[in-house]
Amino acid sequence: MLAKLKTKDKAGQASEAERSASETSYAPVCTRVSGADVIAGLSVALVIIPQSLAYAQLAGLPASAGLFASALPLLVFALFASSPFLQTGPVALTSLLTFAVLTGSGLIPETDQYIAGAVLLALMVAVLRFVVGVTRLGSIADLISKPVLQGFTNAAAIIILASQLPKALGVDGKVPDDLSTIGKALWSLTNPASYNLQAIGVAAVTLILMFGGRKLHKLFPGVLLAAVLFLAISSMGFYDGTVIGNPNPLPEGFPSLSFAFDFSLLGSLFTGALVVALVGFAEPTAIAKTFAEEENQRWSVNREFMASGAANFAAAVSGALPVGGSFSRSALNKLAGAQSRWSGMVTGLVVLAFLPFASILNELPQAVLGAVVVGAAIKLVKPQQFKDQFAKSKIDGVIMVGTFVLTLFFAPSIHWALIIGVAATYVARFLFKNKSDQTPGPEAAQQIKN
Repeated sequence: MLAKLKTKDKAGQASEAERSASETSYAPVCTRVSGADVIAGLSVALVIIPQSLAYAQLAGLPASAGLFASALPLLVFALFASSPFLQTGPVALTSLLTFAVLTGSGLIPETDQYIAGAVLLALMVAVLRFVVGVTRLGSIADLISKPVLQGFTNAAAIIILASQLPKALGVDGKVPDDLSTIGKALWSLTNPASYNLQAIGVAAVTLILMFGGRKLHKLFPGVLLAAVLFLAISSMGFYDGTVIGNPNPLPEGFPSLSFAFDFSLLGSLFTGALVVALVGFAEPTAIAKTFAEEENQRWSVNREFMASGAANFAAAVSGALPVGGSFSRSALNKLAGAQSRWSGMVTGLVVLAFLPFASILNELPQAVLGAVVVGAAIKLVKPQQFKDQFAKSKIDGVIMVGTFVLTLFFAPSIHWALIIGVAATYVARFLFKNKSDQTPGPEAAQQIKN
C-alpha cells in the first residue's frame, strides 16, 4: 500500500504504458458464433438463472429483477467488452452494496420507490463507468488498496452469510422484521424451535452439490442440479417451506423498457453510486487481466469500463439492479471453451428466451437460493489475509482490521466504511510513505469471487 515515491512513479508509468498498449488490440469481433461459444454460453446461463434470483433478493428487490439483469445487460456488454471470457450480471458484493445504498437512503426493500431507486442507481453507475472509460481514466480502479478491499470483503461476506441464515434454516417467514441483518441471524440461531428441517436439508444438499461436485469435475453443475431437484420435489407437494413465488409470483414475459427515472433520489444516491461504480468494477478488472495474461492477449481497462457502463444502462432501462463481472461465471465460461464474446451473447439470449417461462420457478424453495448465496459468500471469508497483511506491514494490517470493523459497525450502510478506509489509506500513505512496500491495485480484486 505504502510504496516509496520513486517505486510508485515507475509502477504508475509502467501501468499507463501497459494500458496504452492494450488500447490497440481487443478480443475478436463477434462476427461468427462457434459451437464452443454456444456450449459455454449455455453452461453459464444454466447457472446465472438461479444465481440471479438469489442476488436480486440479497439486494432487497423482487427476484425477477435478477432475471432482467441477466438478459439485455449481457447482450450489450458483449458488444463492447475487450475480454472474450468476462461474464457480467448480478453478483453478491454489488447486490449487497445496492441494498446498503438504498436502505441507507431510507428506502424500504421491495417497495415501488425502492425499485425506482435501484433502477436509478444502475443508471448512475452506468454513467460513471462509461465516462471513466471514454475519458481513459481506468486507473481510477487503483484507488482502493488491497488492505481496504480485503477488510471490506471479509466483513461483507459475514453480513451476506448472516442475511441468508433465515432462509437456510427455514425461518424466513417467522423472524421479526424490525431486526437488523445481524439481529435476524442471531434470532434465527437462537430459536431452534422455529427451524424447518426440510429447509435445512435442502440448503445442506445444495451446498454439498455446489462444493462436492467441483471435486468430481470443475464443470459440475451443482447449482443447476440442486435447483432442478428441489423444484421438482416442491412442485409435487413434498416441501412445506417458503418458496420463491409466495407471496409474489415471478412474472412471465420480457421486461418493459423504460427511460423514466426518479431523479429526486439523485442526491441521496450519488455517494453510494460512486462506491458501487468503483468496487463493483474492481473484480472485472482483475478477471480480465488474469485471463488476458493466461491467453497472451491484450485487454483494455477503459474498454471494460465502457462495456460495464453500457451493461448497467441496459439494466436500468430493463428495471433491474446494478451489474458487475462475476469471477465464478467468467471462469466457467472459459473452462467450458468460450472462444469469443459470442459466449456472453448466448448467455443473454438464453436468459431472454427463458423469461416468458419464468413462472415455472415459483415453487423453487427459498432455501436453495439462500444456499447459493451462502456458497458464494463462504469463498469471500479468508482469515489468512489478516495475518498476511500484518506480516507485510502493521499499518496495512491496522487499516484492514479497521475497515473490517467499520463495515460491520455501519451495516447495512457499509459503503461508508469503504470510504473511510480509502481515506485512511491515503492519510497513511502521506504520513508513512516510506514504511511499506505495498502498492494499491486492481489485482486486489482477485480476492473477490462470486
